[in-house]
Amino acid sequence: MSKRKTYNIEVNVSGNVERSLKILKKKVEREGIVRDMKRRVYFESTTQKRRKRLMRAIKNNIIKSVAALYR
Repeated sequence: MSKRKTYNIEVNVSGNVERSLKILKKKVEREGIVRDMKRRVYFESTTQKRRKRLMRAIKNNIIKSVAALYR
């Protein structure tokens, strides 16, 4: 049985619907809802997860080292 995560995001709509939609999109992105949904849809083996995590760590280290050079 899989655990399902529930999200409760509230946005006040006061006149400007476009602005409220933009705020909602930012909140959804910050919560990581889309990322979690994508993870559930596509099965990923543990080796693929480990490889993705390693590649992300390498990328972040490269970005940090380049940023440190330009300080």
